[in-house]
Amino acid sequence: MFIVKKNRITVYSYLFKEGVLVVKKDKYGEKHSDDLALPNLEVMMLMKSFASKGYVKEVFNWQWYYYYLTNEGIEYLREYLALPADIVPATLKKAAGAAAVPSGRPERGEKGKNAPGGE
Repeated sequence: MFIVKKNRITVYSYLFKEGVLVVKKDKYGEKHSDDLALPNLEVMMLMKSFASKGYVKEVFNWQWYYYYLTNEGIEYLREYLALPADIVPATLKKAAGAAAVPSGRPERGEKGKNAPGGE
């Protein structure tokens, strides 16, 4: 299937930015989503091609395709989109706030204030 290069780059950029892509199994859909205003068939075919090359992992459930970017796919998209190595997909970024917030529980081996034998 022939897909315009502008549309191809739009899908590739979105996939690299997010790291995942969800596609409804609807060949006749006018547009994929609000984020990607492209025909759903084009997005389906691009992701099908990526899955066959091993660039994404495909999971199908309840008429929806879930595509997860692999390390080979990240390398390919970096080369295709001419991106530097320091830019990574959102799925590989660590949450800044989650690691800094303590859980309130003492770590293993530590005794808290209310624990027997604690202060």
